[in-house]
Amino acid sequence: MSHWIIAPVVLPAFTAALMVLALRGHLALQRIASVAAILALNAIAAALLWSATVHGPEAYFLGDWPAPFGIVLVLDRLSALMVALLSLLALITALYAIGSRWDERGAHFHPLLHFLLMGVGGAFLTGDAFNLFVFFEVLLIASYGLMIHGGGEARTRAGIQYIAFNLVGSSLFLFGLALLYGVTGTLNMADLAQKLPSLPPGDAALLRVAAVMLLLVFAIKGALVPLQFWLPGTYANAPGVVAALFAIMTKVGAYATLRIATLVFPPDLAAMGTLIPTILLPAALVTLVIGAIGILGATTLPRIAAFAAIASMGTAFLAMAQLTPQATSAALYYILHSTLATALIFLVADLISRRRADLSLTGPAPVAQSGLMSVLFFAAAIALAGLPPLSGFLGKLLILDAWRDEMRTIWPAVLIPSFLMLLGFSRAGSVLFWKPVQPAKAPAPHEPLALTAAFALLAALAALTLLAGPVTAWLDATAQALHDPAAYIAANRLGAAP
Repeated sequence: MSHWIIAPVVLPAFTAALMVLALRGHLALQRIASVAAILALNAIAAALLWSATVHGPEAYFLGDWPAPFGIVLVLDRLSALMVALLSLLALITALYAIGSRWDERGAHFHPLLHFLLMGVGGAFLTGDAFNLFVFFEVLLIASYGLMIHGGGEARTRAGIQYIAFNLVGSSLFLFGLALLYGVTGTLNMADLAQKLPSLPPGDAALLRVAAVMLLLVFAIKGALVPLQFWLPGTYANAPGVVAALFAIMTKVGAYATLRIATLVFPPDLAAMGTLIPTILLPAALVTLVIGAIGILGATTLPRIAAFAAIASMGTAFLAMAQLTPQATSAALYYILHSTLATALIFLVADLISRRRADLSLTGPAPVAQSGLMSVLFFAAAIALAGLPPLSGFLGKLLILDAWRDEMRTIWPAVLIPSFLMLLGFSRAGSVLFWKPVQPAKAPAPHEPLALTAAFALLAALAALTLLAGPVTAWLDATAQALHDPAAYIAANRLGAAP
């Protein structure tokens, strides 16, 4: 499978370039090329997931340059899982964009979508910290173009705020990488994992500073307190389909944190100690609380969805903060769930906004196709609040079980915000669907493909619930591999010709 490892990077890049150079102005052909390429990406992602499961970690050396001197992509169970999740979400959002005709509101929606897939896929697969920065910049540029897709003053203002925050993060990333390279002479993550334990004690302070800088960068990407301020305005003002796709982008920050914390700065590294858990745990708890309060006080459905994204990231980082295999497995299950559920609530918010004249939640207003919309909204609310029977309940149960030794402190910090989220969703649902109003005068938009895409996300959440047993067993093995990265390091064949 070695040559296929680079496909999730090359295929979207080639497709985007083809659409810009040869299919410009031909929306129908762009749609065909986009969907065909994403279907192929899903097939490749499934094959990579199978290969990582059966054969273990595998590296791809660009230009046959050995690590750590050349660029290397590394496939393991975690990166394969995230690429598969990205591919599935890309297919659903592409179909929604076509069905809702969001892709008609700008000239380059589909090329930007594929450049974003290239950046996110590369971030998941890279084995080098500097190339992680490079792929961060690729996805940042593409996401900014998608963010302001369709134009508008509010969207442009939110886009400027978004890119300003992320440019600050990029600067911090470069400073942290420069410091790390100055101490170790390498940025290959497997090479760092081998060299850091043998560094002299005098370099410990520099390593801790570099680790904190990198955590700050990933906190910006993952919307972790106190660096979450950019997300509500950005996601609430973005097109609904773009915000749904952005549900995977916050997970890039979570993925990078998990990769660095288990491979480069593991808990048993003497220079680090408990630094990462000490930072992550309080930040995650406050993030969860802020997200829940934001849902309770939001005045529009897109802002509810945005604060739900913040709360979900707080919950995921809470599980990651323990840095044990059990908690990591719970975090991975919750990341799968929250990506699908967050994307669903953004699509539901967009569908409702197209069927309701008033976007605010300050008073009742008619909603066309209220039956279908209420089903989707109710399911998304249950999933995000963590109520049975959907996967959000199982995800939070796994996290609570991982923190059972801290039942008196962590459990209330999870359960009380969940109750607040339930109240916020209930308030919004009662305004939208419960209070008696006159029937909508305008006919409901005819969007069968868009509705199918939204229900596909709901079906994916149901499948994640029904298959929770085998999924968690697979994730347990993935978490064990993350906390024992010997196979990942060996796959890089450091210093040897591939």
